[in-house]
Amino acid sequence: MENQRIINISKKLSYHLRHAPEKIGLKLDKNGWADVSTILSKLHISKAELEECVAKNDKQRFAFDERHEKIRANQGHSIKNVDLELPISSPPKILYHGTVEKFMDEIMKDGLKPMSRQYVHLSAMIETAEKVGSRRGKPVILKVDTERMTEDGMEFRVSSNGVWLTDRVPAKYLSKFA
Repeated sequence: MENQRIINISKKLSYHLRHAPEKIGLKLDKNGWADVSTILSKLHISKAELEECVAKNDKQRFAFDERHEKIRANQGHSIKNVDLELPISSPPKILYHGTVEKFMDEIMKDGLKPMSRQYVHLSAMIETAEKVGSRRGKPVILKVDTERMTEDGMEFRVSSNGVWLTDRVPAKYLSKFA
């Protein structure tokens, strides 16, 4: 299947599974799962296209249930009532966050906040944070002292595609990656 078609399907899936299921009459259960048959019908795509989109997504944004009858986004929801049932996990000592210079004053004052999402997204790899930051311009990479955060009682979760999630990151745990 052509690459642009897969990209377009991925964008639609992200939008509807993470932010606006109601726009196409989609119902998510409390854990963010939607019926595959409904997705196929509402997005006018085939099961093969959906399977390929999930398999080829470079960020592994989506997951099927064991029977491939349900699908959900792995993280990034702006829908507040979705519980992905991610257990509390112990992160590496340092995680990274990509942003751009224009947000740095506010971040270094107020820390990282989830904004419209449920969680702040962090990466174990500098390259991933750099890629995220570069979506809006020249990236600035922040180091997050997760060891201190954990010692101070803050919790982390990790999605099935390796994105680390936390409620917020106060500024005292942040430093610029040189």
